[in-house]
Amino acid sequence: MTPHDIEQFFATLHAANPTPVTELEYTSVFELLAAVLLSAQATDVGVNKATRRLYPVANTPQKILALGLEGLESHIRTIGLYRTKAKNLLATCQILVEQHGGEVPRTREALQALPGVGRKTANVVLNVAFGEPTMAVDTHIFRVANRTGLAPGKTPDKVEQGLLARVPPRYLVDAHHWLILHGRYVCQARKPQCWRCGVARWCDYQPKSALPV
Repeated sequence: MTPHDIEQFFATLHAANPTPVTELEYTSVFELLAAVLLSAQATDVGVNKATRRLYPVANTPQKILALGLEGLESHIRTIGLYRTKAKNLLATCQILVEQHGGEVPRTREALQALPGVGRKTANVVLNVAFGEPTMAVDTHIFRVANRTGLAPGKTPDKVEQGLLARVPPRYLVDAHHWLILHGRYVCQARKPQCWRCGVARWCDYQPKSALPV
């Protein structure tokens, strides 16, 4: 993709969805952090189903700790890897209480020091909660960046760096939302739906399937 193609690609995504948001449900920065931690190898739909049960009972680090391991597991057992995630979330809550006054830290280093929080999770929190122009490369973004030619790379880190370098600055804050949604609903893994893709004309992917005239 040329710089002109990239500009048109994101201008079109922006016009179609000027204020994109995460599909995870949350009402506080901690709820967002917990939801993203729980979302590894799980769908947003599945996480939201669990947190709708959990958050009315416990939606702060202190309340999560008060539930204990078994109590927390009982609320999130519908999520894949729930036992490991419960342990990580409890350990994260302990650190938040002991080291951060129960608040979610605003630095990448402090976020990635939390159990179960990797670079992608930290990027989501920094972007969604604090408005930083980060790029949280999940499987959807990795696929879209490579398939379209937007930012090819063999690893998520390479794709992240390519996107940060190539996405026009004015689009960076919202870019990861647009790319996730595009990969989730249009540029899907098994068969990209090129026939209804609004940005197909600027994409390097060939052959495109049944493009509209």
